[in-house]
Amino acid sequence: MNSQETRCRDYAKYHNLKVEQVFKDDMSGSLIERPGMKAMLSFLRKNRKDQLVVIIDDISRLARGLEAHLKLRAEIAGAGGLLASPSIEFGESSDARLVENLLASVSQHQQQKNKEQTLNRMKSRARNGYWVFRAPWGYRHLRTVGKSKVLILDQPMASIVQEALEGYASGRFTCQSDVRRFILNHPRFCETGRRHVPLDRVRVILTEPAYAGYMEYPEWDIGFRKANHDGLISLETFERIQDKLNGGARAKNRADLHDDFPLRGHVCCGECGHPMTANWSKGRKASYPYYLCRQKGCARNGKSVARDKIEDAFADFLRELTPAQETVQLADMMLRDIWSDLESSAQESKALLQRQTKAVEKKIDQFLDMMVQQDSATVVGAYARKVEELEHEKAVLAEKMANCGTVSKDYDQTFRTALTFLASPWNLWENGNLQERRTVLNLTLSDPIQYDWEKGFRTPQISFPFKALEGFSGPEGKVVRPAGFEPATPSLEGSCSIQLSYGRASGRQIAWIALGWNAVSVAL
Repeated sequence: MNSQETRCRDYAKYHNLKVEQVFKDDMSGSLIERPGMKAMLSFLRKNRKDQLVVIIDDISRLARGLEAHLKLRAEIAGAGGLLASPSIEFGESSDARLVENLLASVSQHQQQKNKEQTLNRMKSRARNGYWVFRAPWGYRHLRTVGKSKVLILDQPMASIVQEALEGYASGRFTCQSDVRRFILNHPRFCETGRRHVPLDRVRVILTEPAYAGYMEYPEWDIGFRKANHDGLISLETFERIQDKLNGGARAKNRADLHDDFPLRGHVCCGECGHPMTANWSKGRKASYPYYLCRQKGCARNGKSVARDKIEDAFADFLRELTPAQETVQLADMMLRDIWSDLESSAQESKALLQRQTKAVEKKIDQFLDMMVQQDSATVVGAYARKVEELEHEKAVLAEKMANCGTVSKDYDQTFRTALTFLASPWNLWENGNLQERRTVLNLTLSDPIQYDWEKGFRTPQISFPFKALEGFSGPEGKVVRPAGFEPATPSLEGSCSIQLSYGRASGRQIAWIALGWNAVSVAL
């Protein structure tokens, strides 16, 4: 930009022209509506009587297309300006206009050719697994020695996005609005330089395979494939997120969630069963918090109950839910046994994954053979989509095989937080923030709790882990050591089905605690 200005100033000095104003644009020359160009035309119109000369460094600086060039040329002349350049002599004769138009056409061709070459290079790099688009949140581009850009992690945003993704997959965040709220309220979010988190950005984060270390771009016929950058989450976690997005109803963004009323949406009116709302009621000297029913047709519509009465009752419920210390220790011992046995069965699981991978590869070959034999474009397209699905499944199996037998964290790191929560959910409720309190609600209650206006809370439906612990501590709870392990069934997707019986909790339920409550460790 500076060299262009220098050439124009030298040209003006040589022709004894005084430089009145300099206008610059950093936008593409293919665009007519550019701020600098509009400002220059406005300046020309205000000083029409002075017959100003417009000096451009090169014809390509005016426009990169013949149509745009002719339009801008006419607007400059209409505003009373004369066009000049150190690279070309402008004139009004037929020969001069022919040369000018030819050079404008050449400039347009160069612009189109550069665009084609850039697009082809981007497609080629994308097919080789390199991310060529704008970096997703949590990543940034780094130019290497060979001047090629690669995607690397950008902290602290990468850690924030990773926790948000894992939290949504594990159930810590029940909807996209919870994810948005978590990112926005994260203590390190201010370090990223961003101030807002649009809800559509959350959707992009949850559906972007780049966060699992993969990429696809159907517009360029680039199918799902491994990318050349590190993922924030596993492909299995990414698949759980997609299943959750596609399988469940989209939760609304609740603007009324607030620290003042953490039970809002989780307490239902015992009369009509509809979730109760909450508000502050202004008295003579102060405002008072209440939960109340607003359901039309309900006998309790408009009736309220003091916030402290409901929340104190819920805190008492959490205290009663707290299992005995001996029960938690027993669960800890059982989980340690299962953890050790699962580690020892890694080879069996890997062999099963290898068999599943070979079966998928066989199906792919079969569909490819059928595609060759078909003449119908519709049928070929259907087969191609099926092959893409199988390739996706194959990628998931490959990642499981690569991670089979490897443990990123030891037992204590994995289950310490989960067991701490199980031992005392009331502690997290009492000392946690709004997000942590909502986590307690989601992990302790399987359904919203009903409030009877006369008797208080009805018997709540607690979540399975606490039911299981209740079973361990009951009179029927007799501990039986593991009888053995067998290869995983397809329904467990590469895990091990465990033959156990711990009182009223089945073997599969115990396996779920051992394998599934790892999510709680991540969540909390």
